[in-house]
Amino acid sequence: MQTHILISGASRGIGAAIAEALVSDTTKVVALSSVDGDLADPAVPDRIWNRALAHLDGRIDVLVNNAGVFEANPVDADDAEWLANWNRTQQINLTASALFCRRAVLHWQERGEAKEKRGGRIVNIASRAAHRGDSPAHWHYAASKAGMVAMTKTIARAYAKENILAYAICPGFTMTGMAEEYLSSRGGDKLLADIPLGRVAMPEEVAEMARWCALDAPASMTGAVLDVNGASYVR
Repeated sequence: MQTHILISGASRGIGAAIAEALVSDTTKVVALSSVDGDLADPAVPDRIWNRALAHLDGRIDVLVNNAGVFEANPVDADDAEWLANWNRTQQINLTASALFCRRAVLHWQERGEAKEKRGGRIVNIASRAAHRGDSPAHWHYAASKAGMVAMTKTIARAYAKENILAYAICPGFTMTGMAEEYLSSRGGDKLLADIPLGRVAMPEEVAEMARWCALDAPASMTGAVLDVNGASYVR
């Protein structure tokens, strides 16, 4: 039986690499992009979930939450603008992911009650910023990713007995369009000097970790938070 997978934020970068890594003869993947709906709208995640569920024949086995924004929010911004930026980042990065996770948990519980195949897997793409923080203009981003890690751990602890497993992955800088622009700027040398490996991670490296967590990671590893940052932050 094919494994049915829903991936958010899959139009480019890490998300696109994850989708490519997960597509095979044994999987059926719905890879979401911004055209599927604006996750800043609280009503969108539930609508997307229901559409994806219909496309996947009423069964989702794996949820990968990758959608997110990384937008500057200077501390000296206008009060209303700063709060609006904070709320937008929390809504997209954390709350939308939480809504997807909630739907997934309820879906798997319903399948369990119907004595169908029980359980499922959640893979949340968080960030190194969840542990070490981020720039002064990115309080909101670091907070959203820390919340994602805490949510992952809570889901793992709460539902392991139902074979509902949850993993989080925390990339550092990854070679997406954003990193390429930064590396070509005056900040590039400083960024690389902070990474003992001497380079940023490649999307395919993060994707391989996500593929493994989604399909092969042992159940006893549920709740684990995996780093991929070239030893720029070790715990």
